[in-house]
Amino acid sequence: MVKPATKWLRGLLRAGKAQQRTATKLAKVLFGPVPAKPKAKPRSKTVAKPKPKPRPTPRARPASDAVPALAPFATPLSPPRVRKRTAPPPGKWLAAHYAPLPELGQLPGRRLPYFLYLPEKAPSVAMRSRGRPLLVMLHGCEQSATQFAEGTRMNRLAERKGYAVLYPQQSLRSHARRCWKWYDKLTQEGGGDVRLIVGAIEQVAARYAIDRARIYICGISAGAGMAHIVALNHPHLFAALGLHSGPVFGAGHNLIGALGVMQHGAAARADAAIDEVLARQPAFPRLPTILLQGLADKVVRPINQTQLVRQSVRVNRLPADTLVTAQRLPGGAAGGRNPAHAYALHDYQVGQEVLLRVAQVEHLEHAWSGGDASLPFNDKAKPDASKMLLDFFASHRRR
Repeated sequence: MVKPATKWLRGLLRAGKAQQRTATKLAKVLFGPVPAKPKAKPRSKTVAKPKPKPRPTPRARPASDAVPALAPFATPLSPPRVRKRTAPPPGKWLAAHYAPLPELGQLPGRRLPYFLYLPEKAPSVAMRSRGRPLLVMLHGCEQSATQFAEGTRMNRLAERKGYAVLYPQQSLRSHARRCWKWYDKLTQEGGGDVRLIVGAIEQVAARYAIDRARIYICGISAGAGMAHIVALNHPHLFAALGLHSGPVFGAGHNLIGALGVMQHGAAARADAAIDEVLARQPAFPRLPTILLQGLADKVVRPINQTQLVRQSVRVNRLPADTLVTAQRLPGGAAGGRNPAHAYALHDYQVGQEVLLRVAQVEHLEHAWSGGDASLPFNDKAKPDASKMLLDFFASHRRR
């Protein structure tokens, strides 16, 4: 008979090993692959080898057999998947970059590539006078901007709603896994990639008819962390903020610290980090925010959303008696045509305005809810995160 203490110890060891495997995977993403050491070749006498016969050049594959566009961005942790192509939305898909002008006597700095979706649909009467709303989407680690656009299906929804969508893309030169450096202290204070992203937004807003009172920013995972940083450092630029599976703001400060934040949050820094932001910007405006989190996420664990709620309450200076409404929406059959996870919504409301919406999705792992599951980091089961974001953003304009 196995003693209860022995069972408990075995369970603890299994849990520890599972957590260690998760931490190892996260470390590979943040640090990049470790190069293998070349094996030492044994010394031997030089023997002339016969020259090998030349092999015939293999014929090129026909275009129909080619691996999809996902391949150039594939990594060992996210293998390419062959998938059916769907017709792209009818609007314009433009590639460009933002390059800040170098200061006198300095060499040109790093460029930030980005993609821009402009709807084909004619703008409404209000949009013709004010311009189109602009949504800024920041991808996660091991994603490209095009993968993020396809996986979230945001361009299709933007086509119907009349939004322009900007997708900044982290360069492989800056990070081998295309991670935004949300954990870097200089970046958290508004330096690094923050300036490049804001520069790209300003460039797009100047070139196209954009409603400056309706610019929104959101992201997933590392992209959510960066979206939060950009919004906190430039709050007067954005009407609202959306964070999907994002880490708490203001902690980490190095790669090891980032791993700790993703797994355990940063309770000691959550309030202090926001207080520092408000001290630098005494006239900080309200920042309406929607937070989405999978409760089965083992990469950025739900403790981060709990602490992000505290940070948003603090940023928006919500009083203790703020009205909070809650509802739980049931899920659907997992194997059906329209699978759906059950989820809970909590709205923090001041007057007629919802300043904070918190969505907690059951059984959702580290993936975009309601996305294209043929691409990594997407779960086809609803709720549709893209729709939830645009529905929330539609009720907010910058004053």
